[in-house]
Amino acid sequence: MAAAFRFPFARFRSRPETQATRAPIAAPHVRRKGAGDTTRVRLYITMAAFVAVYGTIAGRLVQYGLMEPADAVALGSAQSAIAASRPDIIDRNGIILATDVKTASLYAEPRRIVDPDEATELLATVFPDLGTDQVRQKLASDAGFVWLKREITPAQQDAVHRLGLPGVGFLSESRRFYPSGRSVGYVVGHVNIDNQGIAGIEKYLDDQWLGDLHRLGFAMTPNLEPVRLSLDLRVQHVLYDELSAAMEKYTALAAAGVVMNAKTGEVLAMTSLPDYDPNNPAEALDPTRMNRASAAVYEMGSTFKLFATAMALDSGKVKITDSFDATVPLRVGGFTVNDFHAKRRVLTVPEVFIYSSNIGTGREALKVGGAGQQEFLKRMGLMDRVPTELPEVAAPILPKRWSDLTTVTVSFGHGISVSPLATAMAASAVMNGGMLLPPTFFPRSNDEATLKGKRVLSAQTSQDMRYLMRLNAIKGSGTRANIAGYRVGGKTGTAEKVVNGRYSASKRFNAFIASFPIEDPQYLVLVVIDEPNPEKEGMAATAGLNAAPTAGNLISRIAPMLGVLPRFDDVDLPLMVSY
Repeated sequence: MAAAFRFPFARFRSRPETQATRAPIAAPHVRRKGAGDTTRVRLYITMAAFVAVYGTIAGRLVQYGLMEPADAVALGSAQSAIAASRPDIIDRNGIILATDVKTASLYAEPRRIVDPDEATELLATVFPDLGTDQVRQKLASDAGFVWLKREITPAQQDAVHRLGLPGVGFLSESRRFYPSGRSVGYVVGHVNIDNQGIAGIEKYLDDQWLGDLHRLGFAMTPNLEPVRLSLDLRVQHVLYDELSAAMEKYTALAAAGVVMNAKTGEVLAMTSLPDYDPNNPAEALDPTRMNRASAAVYEMGSTFKLFATAMALDSGKVKITDSFDATVPLRVGGFTVNDFHAKRRVLTVPEVFIYSSNIGTGREALKVGGAGQQEFLKRMGLMDRVPTELPEVAAPILPKRWSDLTTVTVSFGHGISVSPLATAMAASAVMNGGMLLPPTFFPRSNDEATLKGKRVLSAQTSQDMRYLMRLNAIKGSGTRANIAGYRVGGKTGTAEKVVNGRYSASKRFNAFIASFPIEDPQYLVLVVIDEPNPEKEGMAATAGLNAAPTAGNLISRIAPMLGVLPRFDDVDLPLMVSY
């Protein structure tokens, strides 16, 4: 049995291994290897799909976890919009004219309001104007964010806080504050409720760079450098005070004034009455509260004789020693031109000026001619909008055709309407040696003024005009502005206003241009009074009786502030003619 058992085993082990005997075993193994590769690829694809799907889900979950809710986004956008920072605006001496102060604004998140009716009733206990159906509807809506009240007081904020209303909160915002109020309103301007400049220098800053800064995401940039203006707040307050007193004294409709540095074109003061408070910009919507100094135009009356005389002298066709016949009225274009205070004799050029002769001035203008007059006024900047930073600047109203009659009437300030600021700019050029300087509300050095200036008159013409201005303050219509020690030169202008298409003898627009010290003018003053009444019964209401003394009072107060020392020695130019 044992031998039989070993024999098959031995036989099996002794069988030789050949390629033929291995083949049936190896062949099935080769086929299984191909099937495994396919399975493995499918497994990898499945794993990749799972990773992609669940990776996407996980990524979105992370994204949603990091994202702010829509309500929070709306809240953040509102905070960014109302917290826009603005630089302080200061005068030339560093006194603050405009600054940001922090205040609170009330908002609600209606989705978090538990009981809209109760919330409305409670809010109405602090703000009666919030107890309306409209507010109730807001609080009952699905909105994520709504404004309830902008710029509330600390006491109001505390009262609302004590109500303990869920879904009602406060945002801190920047509110513009103007410490000097009304006196600087028309220059500094104001902002809207979102602290964006919409008038005056505030608007200019937004248009130039501040608006772009905010749009680029720097709305809450801290520590912006203050913006310095050319205004002198001391002079500004005096101008405001004197114009207010003049309006009351002469029961006038309105008044305006400008004080400029005649050498640099810097505006030291400018105001207009009736005024408005930039802390309450809604007042500016009143049509009577307009910037009459730069945003309105007027027929400036006899103040234009300053330019007509300068034009005649600068043309070379008229000399200061010439004379003109004023014995009879001037007939031109079928109309008759008369003098207010007719002398009925031949007048020298200085007499034409100090007696404010329409006849003599008209004859001077006719010697130059209409074309020459237009070229001169264009050269003086009186036929274009004043180039300055203030946005509120009106364009002049010019004659549609320029006849001989137009030439004559324009010479004494009728038939052409310009702004007081434009008049001050051109008058400064006549006084400062003949250099036209665009007015600026920012500091400008003498060197910068030299680069900006353009010669429009000869130095000799300017010297002659300073003589005539001083002569008029001593012997002519400007004597009430002749302040002892300050050597004032000036020219009055009394223009009849147009009412229903006709010139009215009872309604006037009065002006006075002054410069001091006249031997080397540093400052130019322009005062206008709209529709003044006589100071006393029986008196006239001409510029010499109201605008001139107002300018004189102004100069007597601001000259010491500006460092102009009084001189009481004889510094007047010798009179060129005997009277």
